[in-house]
Amino acid sequence: MGSGGEMKMNGKEEDALKAPLLKPSENVAITVVPAKGDKKVRTVKFKIGEIKCTSCSTSIESMLGEVNGVESAVISPLDGRAAITYVPELVDVNKIKETIEDAGFPVEEFPEHDIEVCRLRIKGMMCTSCSESVERALLSAVGVKKAVVGLALEEAKVHFDPNRIDTDGILKVVEDAGFGVELISSGNDMNKVHLKVEGFNFAEDGNMIQSCLESTLGVNHVEVDLAEHKVTVSYDPDLIGPRSIIQRIGDASSGSNIYQAELYVPPRRRETEQLQEVQMHRDQFFLCCLFSVPVLVFSMVLPMLHPYGNWLEYRIHNMLTVGMLLRLILCTPVQFIVGRRFYVGSYHALRRKSANMDVLVALGTNAAYFYSVYILIKAITSDTFEGQDFFETSAMLILFILLGKYLEVVAKGKTSDALAKLTELAPDTAHLVTLDNDGNVVAEMDISTELIQRNDVIKIVPGEKVPVDGIVIDGKSHVNESMITGEARLIAKRPGDKVIGGTMNENGCILVRATHVGSETALSQIVQLVEAAQLSRAPVQKLADRISKIFVPTVVIAAFITWLGWFIPGEAGLYPKHWIPKAMDGFELALQFGISVLVVACPCALGLATPTAVMVATGKGASQGVLIKGGNALEKAHKVRTVVFDKTGTLTIGKPEVVSAVLFSSFSMEEFCDMVTAAEANSEHPIAKAVVKHAKRLRQKIGPNSEYITEVKDFEVHTGAGVSGKVGDRNVLVGNRRLMHACNVSVGSEVENYIREHEQLARTCVLVAIDGWVAGAFAVTDPVKPEAACVVSFLRSMGISSIMVTGDNWATASAIAKEVGIEKVFAETDPLGKADRIKDLQGKGMTVAMVGDGINDSPALVAADVGMAIGAGTDVAIEAADIVLIKSNLEDVVTAIDLSRKTMSRIRLNYVWALGYNILGMPIAAGILYPFTGIRLPPWLAGACMAASSLSVVCSSLLLQSYKKPLRVRNRDS
Repeated sequence: MGSGGEMKMNGKEEDALKAPLLKPSENVAITVVPAKGDKKVRTVKFKIGEIKCTSCSTSIESMLGEVNGVESAVISPLDGRAAITYVPELVDVNKIKETIEDAGFPVEEFPEHDIEVCRLRIKGMMCTSCSESVERALLSAVGVKKAVVGLALEEAKVHFDPNRIDTDGILKVVEDAGFGVELISSGNDMNKVHLKVEGFNFAEDGNMIQSCLESTLGVNHVEVDLAEHKVTVSYDPDLIGPRSIIQRIGDASSGSNIYQAELYVPPRRRETEQLQEVQMHRDQFFLCCLFSVPVLVFSMVLPMLHPYGNWLEYRIHNMLTVGMLLRLILCTPVQFIVGRRFYVGSYHALRRKSANMDVLVALGTNAAYFYSVYILIKAITSDTFEGQDFFETSAMLILFILLGKYLEVVAKGKTSDALAKLTELAPDTAHLVTLDNDGNVVAEMDISTELIQRNDVIKIVPGEKVPVDGIVIDGKSHVNESMITGEARLIAKRPGDKVIGGTMNENGCILVRATHVGSETALSQIVQLVEAAQLSRAPVQKLADRISKIFVPTVVIAAFITWLGWFIPGEAGLYPKHWIPKAMDGFELALQFGISVLVVACPCALGLATPTAVMVATGKGASQGVLIKGGNALEKAHKVRTVVFDKTGTLTIGKPEVVSAVLFSSFSMEEFCDMVTAAEANSEHPIAKAVVKHAKRLRQKIGPNSEYITEVKDFEVHTGAGVSGKVGDRNVLVGNRRLMHACNVSVGSEVENYIREHEQLARTCVLVAIDGWVAGAFAVTDPVKPEAACVVSFLRSMGISSIMVTGDNWATASAIAKEVGIEKVFAETDPLGKADRIKDLQGKGMTVAMVGDGINDSPALVAADVGMAIGAGTDVAIEAADIVLIKSNLEDVVTAIDLSRKTMSRIRLNYVWALGYNILGMPIAAGILYPFTGIRLPPWLAGACMAASSLSVVCSSLLLQSYKKPLRVRNRDS
């Protein structure tokens, strides 16, 4: 019903929590239909060209009917639309397409079929050029449709066609590109249970269990590990649950083979891998210290401590000294064993025709090491040669680079702390209860949270966390939802209220019926959304990508020019000889300057500047109740200068209440209420529900309420206006003034006065016409959210203007706008009109954010530069939005924009850190200050600066962890 308000289709009140926030990114025209027997069948839909008559479609149908695996084929001779049901185990869609084309008919509008998604852990990526190389390699592979590689997260998300490439092929592509890779997940891994099975020891037992499970309705995929006695099952939670799967394995027992399955929780891979990575870098650093520190002592410390270092000058043969030999022995393992990673990385990078940090380090250390070996050979073969080796340069350079990488890995691990805390919110166990027909508890048992199935009843006592999403069916309590929504106040929960998994039950015992389990819980959806956001690239990162492509070759050229710039003038005597340090010659001085330039200008920090900030910001936003769907949305939000608000459910609470009911006719109130209830009973609009609720309550006060509701005939919804139908023998209209005018119902002065009076009070008037005359009216109010005026005021202080767009009438809209402080209003606007208004604003050069909650807001949310969906809104609105405000609090509009501004400011600062080291460091490393101040940057110190640049960028991003909501801070201060 649309009585002056927007058309809202929020679903039935008893519906469970909102559906998953994440939806597949591809529109795949394939549907899974119920299994026939043991066969799982699918239906693919597409269009066939050049079908001229029924005989064409019939001939194609008959040809497809002969293909093994095709169950049925229906082709429309009018437009060529085809719907083909097939068994994927016997035939794939490519074969179906080829069969039709072989018959001489072109296939048009063929869907991207069977698209699957897998996530990979990529090892060995050092900088942006590495992540780009992996991405290019994946995108060039046959069957890969889309690939996104995240440098900071060290992960890749790949969309692929399983008919052309499988996960093993994708792993091989990455390995061939020179990087380590592991499969994190593939397909619907979130609805997957891991079980350890006792009682099977032979391959036959594994086959028995596998075949038993695969024939079970709802089981999608089964993996059996014979060696570890483990079974991994992917399943559809709508059809089956983990406890039923365990029971099915037990039912497969036969004779002496008794199978008992229990839940097996594999270690959290991300935490384990992070610990292993930190430990690996730490071990490499300590191993390097074991050799490099003595090299430093023998080359720089002891020679300065006479007479303790004199023994290092003892000559073994010709000019070869003990110190030189010791430095060779100690430096060689550092160069070729500890530093092997740089050689491997350089080889793969050069093979890919690109260059990265490994290339720079390998060039610099090899130049120092092999020049030192040359000096050593000269010393052995000559009794008069004097030269200075650079073994300590090579060893110390690798040492400081490894120290920097170790500290960087430790710091990077903290960028996903917020996400790790979210994943740990769900409790490990839950109290499963069994109810009798009267709702009494007859049994109770503790089970793992992972074994909870849909419609299970869970008992939650005070002080315990809610294990899954559900609806309270018994008991009262207050729940702390701050860990999910960021809202510290306690929320009252009564029968019929929704609860979110991971929240804390404070002071009452409640029974909850599970509605969403596994990957469908709000907590799982939040984690998935944040992970996807952390993997995405912000547009600002394109700057780093462009710079990185030319960075390393430019640095190599600069280093070579630096060497020539010092070596040639030195040989020509163009600068004083006293500039050359003792025990060095011009070539060695030039070489040190060249090596310093090579290693000081690493592009690693540049590649980390954006993704680390995005990771921290999206994680922090999620913990504050603001879900940001990726770097693109995060970057756009900081440019917003205009915010467009929907009214109902956005600026207002969204729970309309009738505050006045009046009769304008001789109908009795009983008859009037009965007809209104009958007419509005089929409407899902919140105003309609409020009217029905009030009419029933009013009817009950007047006299006994009839349980029987007269069925309405010829029921029709008039979008944005109201409803109509026939109740008994009377024609009834319930809606706004627009509906009355459209149906030629006269609205008299008494009715007009009633409407005007209430619209000035920001109330919506619902008129009821019976047999062509206005019989009565209801005045409906939807209270404004208490924070709305404060939010509009704060946005104004941020330089952001606010606009309201609503389908409600002008008088009500203006009254609401005046109450919250909005000056510009667009009223009586339909859903497409809202999108047009936003496009008009964009046409004037404004960056627009749209805040809405209903289906009618989705076109506007998509049209806006940044769409913000209220978390309590509809699934369609949430899917269409770029940012989801979980707790439906308008304060988070400010939080989202402010967090975006803070993040973009931090990214710019990160670029200053990253480029600052290079812009300042390269000239100093090249010796620009040396002629005037005698200051030069030794290669080992240049390596330390290079490591410090990456570390400073990561630490700079980590400062976003201290972000606090600006509006809440201001309220507290005031």
